[in-house]
Amino acid sequence: MSGTSKPGRVSLVGAGPGAADLLSLRALRRIEAAEVVVHDRLISPEIMELLPARAERINVGKAAGAHMVGQAQIHAILIEQARAGREVVRLKGGDPFVFGRGGEEMLALREAGIDCEVVPGITAASGCAAAAGIPLTQRGMARACVFLAGQLADEGTPFDEQLDWPALARPGQTRVFYMGIARLPRIAGQLMAHGLSPDTPAAIVQDGTRPGQRVLACRLSRLLERAPAYGPRPGLLIIGEAVALSPDYQAD
Repeated sequence: MSGTSKPGRVSLVGAGPGAADLLSLRALRRIEAAEVVVHDRLISPEIMELLPARAERINVGKAAGAHMVGQAQIHAILIEQARAGREVVRLKGGDPFVFGRGGEEMLALREAGIDCEVVPGITAASGCAAAAGIPLTQRGMARACVFLAGQLADEGTPFDEQLDWPALARPGQTRVFYMGIARLPRIAGQLMAHGLSPDTPAAIVQDGTRPGQRVLACRLSRLLERAPAYGPRPGLLIIGEAVALSPDYQAD
């Protein structure tokens, strides 16, 4: 029986926020054993260097408004490669199941009868917040943490109507907006319109855990004035009282 008569396996591997030494041991083992790697745009160069020289690399990266490969096509690529009997790694930034569409890929593979394994990764919220010295929860300051998408999730519904802004404006919680820099004015405007103080600490963390990490932490109203323009660098928006504990926080 030929080696390609038996379907291969797809591992949905979380690459974490960027630093290679934050990969899990299991993630590293799957990467080292990969015959084909289907990877996102934001995988750091130091993690890409860990890919085996023999492994075929397929870039399916996405950027806001410019998807190189559609999600249905990604599913088709994974299924095709696995059916060819190959050991496939779907390498995703952060964690596959946190704004990574890993759930959709898992379901597509399951429906196709492909063996699928999920390897968790450190999601950007916890990795970047830790690197910036921002506790996501803190006794007496933040009893809850909410992860939110800074991009439109439903193109048919205005962004301002997609979230429960009155609930998000309540104190005592940390709000983490993935890819939130582009919509900072609208996010801040909605939160303040529903009662959040403009003096609430807030931060933008760009290239978190990577050598070029940049942290801008100050009052929300000041952050609106000082925030960098949206660009290709990955960035996380964090809003909540615990941001004030960051060593980069500027109170004035």
